[in-house]
Amino acid sequence: KGQKWDQDALRLSHQAWVYNGFILALRLPGNASVESAPLPVLTPHFLGSAEDLPKAVVSLEPQWNRVLEKDFVTLKCQGTSLPEDNSTQWFHNGKLISSQDSSYFIASVRVDDSGEYRCQTRLSTRSDPVQLEVHTGWLLLQASQWIYKEGDRIHLRCHSWKNTPLHKVTYLQNGKGKKYFHQNSDFFIPKATLKDNGSYFCRGLVGGKNVSSESVNITVIQDSTSSKSPVFLPGYQVSFCLVMVFLFAVDTGLYFSVKSNIRSSKRDWKDHKFKWSKDPQNK
Repeated sequence: KGQKWDQDALRLSHQAWVYNGFILALRLPGNASVESAPLPVLTPHFLGSAEDLPKAVVSLEPQWNRVLEKDFVTLKCQGTSLPEDNSTQWFHNGKLISSQDSSYFIASVRVDDSGEYRCQTRLSTRSDPVQLEVHTGWLLLQASQWIYKEGDRIHLRCHSWKNTPLHKVTYLQNGKGKKYFHQNSDFFIPKATLKDNGSYFCRGLVGGKNVSSESVNITVIQDSTSSKSPVFLPGYQVSFCLVMVFLFAVDTGLYFSVKSNIRSSKRDWKDHKFKWSKDPQNK
């Protein structure tokens, strides 16, 4: 229990899949077989605690999580499976989908397809959710992500319904034009800064019709590692600073030393003058 595993640890012995002495699946004569258990029960019961198992990962192809109706969407599940059973469980808003393939295809998405998608394989736990948003309209502003760190590359795309030809495209930030393309093109900001925060949308011409997308927020956050990292000065600057401190200390010491000597000299001069003036009277 609790032992790390990988797919190579599985082996076929006398028509039975065995892992560390446990039978996962047994093939009987003919086409009948005795499977170990349904997916949610199999892995913790036979392979130790759930913490030992990798988590499945869902990815979108294309990468956009905001799409328009009628778009083609593919969700892919990456997770470890049994050599003879690579079936995948898909969940939409917590409900099991009938598809058992590692890729889930939606040929023409509808608004009802919006929501959270998760997947799970035989030897992986359920994935984190991936959000899919299906919108209606002529234009949609898409982004590779919505929260960036300083220095990240921002990738924006002005997407038209059914990929209808689009020209004279303008990307706007906070209501002001940021980039113009005569023919539709993706917009890249090579290195994000805090000035790139704001509300974005795009507009262009579909035929002779002027259309615009809805506004979306792009957030750029300060990189905590760079803000907290210590600043190291070059060697010559350190030496210069040390010399200046030393000279300041010497200068300060000389100042007080000279000041002290001047005060002492004044006292001696007064005392000498006083005695000298009294000498004739004493005589």
